[in-house]
Amino acid sequence: MNDRDLSAYLRDLGVAQREAELFQALLQAGRSNAGNLGELLGWERAEVEEAVGRLIDLGLVVAGGADGAAPLSPTEPSIALDRLVHIRSAEVREAQLAALHAYRAYRRCTGAQTTDDLVEVVTGPQIVDRIWQFEKAVESEVVRFDSPPYHTDGGANDVEVENLGRGVEYRVVYSSSAVQNGTYYAVNIEPCIAAGEQARVLSTVPVKLTVFDRRLAIVSMSSVEAESNEALLLVRPSSLLTALLGLFETAWRSGHPMHLSQQVPPALRPVQRRILELMGTGVTDDTIAQLLGISRRTLSRHTERLYQLAGATSRFQLALHAARKEWI
Repeated sequence: MNDRDLSAYLRDLGVAQREAELFQALLQAGRSNAGNLGELLGWERAEVEEAVGRLIDLGLVVAGGADGAAPLSPTEPSIALDRLVHIRSAEVREAQLAALHAYRAYRRCTGAQTTDDLVEVVTGPQIVDRIWQFEKAVESEVVRFDSPPYHTDGGANDVEVENLGRGVEYRVVYSSSAVQNGTYYAVNIEPCIAAGEQARVLSTVPVKLTVFDRRLAIVSMSSVEAESNEALLLVRPSSLLTALLGLFETAWRSGHPMHLSQQVPPALRPVQRRILELMGTGVTDDTIAQLLGISRRTLSRHTERLYQLAGATSRFQLALHAARKEWI
């Protein structure tokens, strides 16, 4: 638990400050009465009795009698706290709905079409802010087509790594152009896969797309369009969002898996395992050498050794052998 005291957490659940302070004082003092608690807190008798009455109503305190001298005891709080959580959740939900209604009223007042509730265009400096806003708020699942150019400059994605650590599932289909970018591969792709991202690769992806929790998609313009129209589309639950999810699933089934398993078969060196994985993505030998930080001559030597181990004379035969032996 962090440095906040109990009364602060109780206030988060809707308990007023005085009641929260009194409950914490009672826990620290043990069985006590209103008079003793008033002296301990420096409160007037009426203030203590009012707070005690509220705590009794909440089910957090029980009194041994009807008069102010009766001993007070804290109750086992599970049921009372569950009730407070339920009430608080309902209040948050009401606030969420109120905010949504207010926003839609704003859109109507500004002349926006009703279809804008389903598709919204974001431009300019808002783009990066909205992307990170959605990424940080995701709860369970992200699916993505990854292809340059990048609104976020193609740097590290620490937010994804943190999300993976708290159990969010990521499935990403990369275009070959993304994998071939050595810097992007090193600072973004590789750390995310190592953190648990499920990744596949295709020569190209049909659109730049990210879908959060299957309820919101962001769609970017293609490389050519982005040069003249820096914009982002937000797609909310609709037949269009369903179609985008179907498009992703089709591409996912067609993609070649990318792995960074630490379980290297005894017959292979780690660098040889990485060479096989990168071969499977369809990138060129020059790109493989660049991504691994080795020379073409060293790459050729490792590739020749792989052919020898597999008894293969072509990449196709090498791929079949590697799959059968579960090298990749």
